Amino acid sequence: MTGLNNEKCKACRRDSPSVTDEEVVELKPEVPEWELTHENGIPKLDRVFKFKDFQSAMDFTSQLGELSEDQGHHPRLITEWGRVQVTWWTHKIRSLHRNDFVMAAKSDQVFLNSEGASKG
Repeated sequence: MTGLNNEKCKACRRDSPSVTDEEVVELKPEVPEWELTHENGIPKLDRVFKFKDFQSAMDFTSQLGELSEDQGHHPRLITEWGRVQVTWWTHKIRSLHRNDFVMAAKSDQVFLNSEGASKG
């Protein structure tokens, strides 16, 4: 379990600072399965989680949705048979915030606790 997993998201405003390059270098090893991507010039964290069937993917999506509501920070979720793609970024600042790394770590923990997770 990472230290990030134990943090709670902090409310963001439009003037909240995005993570610096140095902070990304520090935080990224705590969520090694996540890929740093860019979409329309916006940096994002992206990961595909694999499951044994559709119901397990739906259960994970639901658990992640509940966690997101609790933390007040919401991802893009694409649920398909046997897989869920999760993308984190902070919409208000159109960039990455520490919250995105916190939620990536929390997403990993939800996955580890899910019964239908495919380890392959």
